[in-house]
Amino acid sequence: MLVPAAASAQQTTLRIGIASADAGVLDPHLNSTTPGRGFLQHIFSGLVRLRPGELSPENMEPDLAERWESSADGRTWTFHLRRGAQCHHGFGEFTAEDAVFSLRRAATRETSAFSSDYTAFDSVEAVDSHTVRITLKNNIPSLLGVVMNYAGGFMVCKAAVEQMGNEGFRRRPIGTGPFAFAEYVPQQFGRLTAHEGYFRGAPQIREIMYRFVPSDAARDLAFQSGELDMIYGRQDQNWFTRTRALPNVRVVAMQPAEMSVIHLNMTMPPLNDIRVRQAIAHALNRDQVVQLRGRDTSVAAESVVPRGYQGHAAMPLPPHDIARARALLAEAGHPNGITIRSIHTTLTGMMTVMEAAQAQLRRAGITLEITPVEHATFHQQIRQNLSQVVHFQAARFPVADIYLTQFFHSRSIVQTPTAVTNFSHCRVADEQIDAARSETDAARRNALWREAQERIVAEVCGIPIYEQLQLWAYRDSIELGYELRAALNLAPPILHTTRFTR
Repeated sequence: MLVPAAASAQQTTLRIGIASADAGVLDPHLNSTTPGRGFLQHIFSGLVRLRPGELSPENMEPDLAERWESSADGRTWTFHLRRGAQCHHGFGEFTAEDAVFSLRRAATRETSAFSSDYTAFDSVEAVDSHTVRITLKNNIPSLLGVVMNYAGGFMVCKAAVEQMGNEGFRRRPIGTGPFAFAEYVPQQFGRLTAHEGYFRGAPQIREIMYRFVPSDAARDLAFQSGELDMIYGRQDQNWFTRTRALPNVRVVAMQPAEMSVIHLNMTMPPLNDIRVRQAIAHALNRDQVVQLRGRDTSVAAESVVPRGYQGHAAMPLPPHDIARARALLAEAGHPNGITIRSIHTTLTGMMTVMEAAQAQLRRAGITLEITPVEHATFHQQIRQNLSQVVHFQAARFPVADIYLTQFFHSRSIVQTPTAVTNFSHCRVADEQIDAARSETDAARRNALWREAQERIVAEVCGIPIYEQLQLWAYRDSIELGYELRAALNLAPPILHTTRFTR
């Protein structure tokens, strides 16, 4: 029986339970983890933002920039900043100098995990104290997506970074968002406080406590006992059904779905043989995974770009066929099967899928050895090219260009100067991805994106498995201030207007 939280009209602290041991590095230009983005989104703003609760790029609205315009050829963009926006903890007004510093920092590999998103930038300059001009080498379909309140688009305060240095900033992040960093204890909690100088107005929620609770059972118990007001849900149907039945609770399965892809490192034997990669693809059963995860909360993947993204193209993927998988292995010289290895996060939702894949592969004579590590360590090690097989679940700004570039372009191969998240070392669609980035005709651009997806699927660089919606539960005494349908940072945004109603 759900015990009501000790909430009243006076409650001003929001207690959130996150499914992780910690949030990872606190620098927004380096953090690419799901728990980290949910935490950091409240500290930092972008030049623009997606309207809260929405996902489509059509729903962009002003954030630190009051307005913007682009040239007729789409290569020059001018952003006019609002006056008076304040950095946290007395670091002064956010100006064009801060915006230029932020974008240059986001475009630099040494200080950003998202530098490849900015390769089309030719220059970023401050026209005056509150005007920023971005000049592109070539037109791209997602300019607003890389200056919004997400990933490299999070705006940092120059004076704070310069005073503390990058290392100090990673421990005490300074932004302009509705909540300011207050305290962080890894594997315990993170605390944010209301930013009184927030440009939209002082938040009604005065404090946010993020508790790191990797155990689904412990998180559920804390929620049901009234210790938490909002929790990240266990990613399965049973949790969704059970929690939705609790009194005075709202449960949301929201976009964007994180697509689960098994990336195969094509430089490591035996995965350098396409027949082996094809065998793995045929051994996996998407429908079985969806049944495991839940029909209300997940859907089978149908391409290497998720549904709902501009440029997504549904296409035939290798069907589940154990006999075909065994025949391909024999043809490749492995009649007695193979052993492949994976470093994997201990996050329950992802581990459940990988264990299901392990069982499916075993039926085809493929032994998958899994080395479990804590989530932040997982992110570090897979970027060091240490894993033959990488199971990665991700959502990105919903344009095919970003997803294809980060996961399948040769510029993004891990352990290269421009590395992002190309774990497979795929390079078969570079030409199509690059051509689509500068193509101004929408039909031709979509055709190039489709061809890129077809090439990647044919090469079996990665095997898309399923798309998992984001599951959250919160008390109905919380009024978010918007309809929660989607959240690109994978956690409900807490606005300055969010409040407790009782």
